[in-house]
Amino acid sequence: MHKKILSVLAAVAFSSVLFLTACGNGSGNAGNASVEDGSETVSDPNAYSNFENSTSSNTTINSSLLTAEYGYDSSYGMPRETDGNKIRSYLTGKWVDKSIGERRPIAVMLNNIEAAQPMSGTSKADVFYECVVEGSLTRMMGIFEDWDDLNKIGSVRSCRNYFVYYALEFDSIYCHYGQSAYAMPLLKQDFVNNLSGLSSEGDTVFYRTTDRVEPHNAYASAKGIKKGIEMKGYDTNYSSDYKGKFTFAKDGETIVPDSDDAYKATHVETGYLINKPWFDYNEKDGKYYRFQYGDKQVDGENNEQLAVDNVILQYSSWEQVDDKGYLGFDCHSGGYMTYITHGMARNGTWIRFDGDQGSVRYFDSEGKEIVINQGKTWICIIQDTMGDKVVIN
Repeated sequence: MHKKILSVLAAVAFSSVLFLTACGNGSGNAGNASVEDGSETVSDPNAYSNFENSTSSNTTINSSLLTAEYGYDSSYGMPRETDGNKIRSYLTGKWVDKSIGERRPIAVMLNNIEAAQPMSGTSKADVFYECVVEGSLTRMMGIFEDWDDLNKIGSVRSCRNYFVYYALEFDSIYCHYGQSAYAMPLLKQDFVNNLSGLSSEGDTVFYRTTDRVEPHNAYASAKGIKKGIEMKGYDTNYSSDYKGKFTFAKDGETIVPDSDDAYKATHVETGYLINKPWFDYNEKDGKYYRFQYGDKQVDGENNEQLAVDNVILQYSSWEQVDDKGYLGFDCHSGGYMTYITHGMARNGTWIRFDGDQGSVRYFDSEGKEIVINQGKTWICIIQDTMGDKVVIN
């Protein structure tokens, strides 16, 4: 890990609050922990809720008190810009048609095991989340704003509690194929709108292919998702009290971290043990290109390598909540983070505002909200005990 990150880890108070009980050994299979139909027997049904109670936060703040970097106003709770039939995207900060930008996005759980590569439809995602599950494998979630022309998205895997909270940050409709028993109470909350492959809408939303074995062959289509949303009666427009997640740079402006604590970041290894991913910066287009399992990570539908404009490393306290290896991640109370863009990085902190239905916001060392560049963003959730595995240079 870069020496500047080490200094931040030592200084940030959040790092003193750890919930570690056991570490995965990196040899497991994420599909073996449970049947994932929500009915399996667990040793302690309250294990996950007990963990969540220890990390919950209902922090609220008056938006007028927030300040952002570079003289910007925070976007938190503020109206979005409009121009005729165009509106600023909550996901990318770019102008999009109102028919797209006023519609809630979808968040799709993506199977990141090596046998499931390449994934399909992923080049159309605007935001990616990545986090480990059982056995140190990572699972991904793509958040899609313009997905109407996608006939194959996936393969789709099962729900983990923490991914639900990440999906809620965008007021998105959450798509998954199965879930642990621990996730059932959360999925039943009226503020969670989800489409499950194991529920009544499953055969409408999802389909299986014959080129791969289960559970790596379940996919969703735009047509099926739309029908599933209709079946469930979900509102397709953003909630009137949704406050957004990012403060974006203005048109024509590029954020290049240049503060005293900024440092070079043209090669980033996130430290995940199984897929061993990394990002390489391309100075010509200003994007970070994604690699894993020793090769480019591509969308199998068009062979396009995944690339983003922003990479965020969000360090979170975590716990192994049971003897089957099921993990819990702090999605609320805060921690340290690193924002990476245009070949440079800087450190800061994160905290979630407004509870379960709110969003994480990011701040620099002076407490100002970090302004990110317009475009796509990849958020890697890093176990705060695994920071020494991260490489930035």
